[in-house]
Amino acid sequence: MSKLSVDHLLGIKYLKNEDINLIFDTADHFKKVINRPIKKVPSLRDITIANLFFENSTRTQTTFEIAAKRLSADVINLDIATSSQSKGESIIDLINNLIAMGVNIFVVRHSMPGIPEQIAHNIENKAHIINAGDGNKEHPTQALLDAYTIKCYKKKFGALKVAIVGDIEHSRVAKSEIYILNKLGVKEVRVIGPELLMPSNISELNVRSFSNMNDGLKDVDAILMLRIQKERMSKDTVPSEEEYFKAYGLNEERLKFAKNDCIVLHPGPINRGVEIDTLVADGRQSVILEQVKNGIGIRMAVMEKMAN
Repeated sequence: MSKLSVDHLLGIKYLKNEDINLIFDTADHFKKVINRPIKKVPSLRDITIANLFFENSTRTQTTFEIAAKRLSADVINLDIATSSQSKGESIIDLINNLIAMGVNIFVVRHSMPGIPEQIAHNIENKAHIINAGDGNKEHPTQALLDAYTIKCYKKKFGALKVAIVGDIEHSRVAKSEIYILNKLGVKEVRVIGPELLMPSNISELNVRSFSNMNDGLKDVDAILMLRIQKERMSKDTVPSEEEYFKAYGLNEERLKFAKNDCIVLHPGPINRGVEIDTLVADGRQSVILEQVKNGIGIRMAVMEKMAN
């Protein structure tokens, strides 16, 4: 298999295991490329990619831009505030006009769940949509790079116990992580957090749920920490930062409940002293900056396999 089975990357749930393995194998190749003195390949030399971020982003937008440039693509970062969207143009008309100008791939982030799917179903079929995060629904490339990072350190998924800690209810990362870890056959996916921050359908997601941090971390191989998504919740749902850190912050003492070689991940941005202690974020078991590096290779792989 040398091509993805899908025309758009809208969510992990639409990918086959063969797609995920193809992306991982291609990322292995590109990881070597970006460590060379000359970091570019001509794979997408005749392709134009537009980043359309209707929500703020640092890591995701920047890594997509770097990844596209490493593939020799032309990159457009559209300023939504000054685009025709600000004059009332629909997002579908905006994208169809950009397709007419020759844009081939659109990387879309939006605060409304389902917008990338809506776009994919209503545009010219010669363009490709990559979901860079839609509301609290999915963030597929983040889940791909996180699972890839775990694979780099742990090799086989079948024996692993992985804990996702924090605001599961409002996190698009959490949903995509649960989907991909289960697809890859992880032995046990755990979610840890206060009941108020757990989705109502948690029993349907093939995870073990814990409200006690120490119990949930016992003997896990990898821990994925999440920030509290204050922008997506009502004020009465938000616990105080001090209380939250006391109950669910990952510090060195709590990390001891996990396996000695447990790795710690975080999709960022990190809120030190809220969900994670600085000594852990910068400690020997942290692979947070490695995640960021892997994001370039994974996003190169996704765009290369989508375009070709």
